[in-house]
Amino acid sequence: MVSSTASRYSEIVVLVHGLYLHSLAMLPMYRWMRACGLPARQFTYPSLTSSVPENAARLARFVQEIDTPTVHFLCHSLGGLVVRTMLAHWSWQRPGRVLALGTPHLGSCVARRLAANRALAWAIGKSLRHGLDGDLPPWPEGREVATIAGNRSIGAGRILGGLPGPNDGVVALAETDLGPRYRRVILPEAHSSMLISPRVARYACAYFKTGRFPEPATRE
Repeated sequence: MVSSTASRYSEIVVLVHGLYLHSLAMLPMYRWMRACGLPARQFTYPSLTSSVPENAARLARFVQEIDTPTVHFLCHSLGGLVVRTMLAHWSWQRPGRVLALGTPHLGSCVARRLAANRALAWAIGKSLRHGLDGDLPPWPEGREVATIAGNRSIGAGRILGGLPGPNDGVVALAETDLGPRYRRVILPEAHSSMLISPRVARYACAYFKTGRFPEPATRE
């Protein structure tokens, strides 16, 4: 069944949450996207009990219900890996930009530490393999992908033995780096604070509308 609420729009932003969370975690971003003139839909998935490929299939079915020519994705952390996997395996997807917030594109050392500890492996669930371990398909050619990374080190990574180099408390900056072909901006945010940050929302709105981040910003 095609969504009747989306059909009158030329573009829409699909919001995809991260590990442990629910679509409600993206509610502030949902409201900010709508306030800046971008219709939005929230997607939820079982991040612990289903694998990244399984959740990518769920997302593909969700997006297929949206009758809009252009579909953008605003994803937090693990959500970026779900979107990446979906776009790599479902070629019928429509055009649109992808913005990842604190996504460990190269895999997560915190997730690998949890998975290696028999007492804590449950805390990463099924999201490690073909996901947080970094074993991921490449982004499709021609897809506009950008990242907002944080350098405010507040989060569980400090408890679990620390992170290499600058980080957002959960994900190291190095883990968010897709290379020079992809836009990345570094903001003074922690991993979780990105979800409630007006500054991040402003950058996201500018990116979806223009393909660029506002100035000034720390770029790489």
